Amino acid sequence: MDFITSAGPLISLIAGILILVIPRLLNYIVAIYLIVIGLLGLFGGHLR
Repeated sequence: MDFITSAGPLISLIAGILILVIPRLLNYIVAIYLIVIGLLGLFGGHLR
């Protein structure tokens, strides 16, 4: 459980650095984030 709670800030930090280095990545990162959040929202309760 500790890994899951610490993965969010780590992923955010890496994404932020990548966006600063390659600004065009912002579109892809936001799109992937929205897709993942949407899928978790739809199927998150059914996976358990």
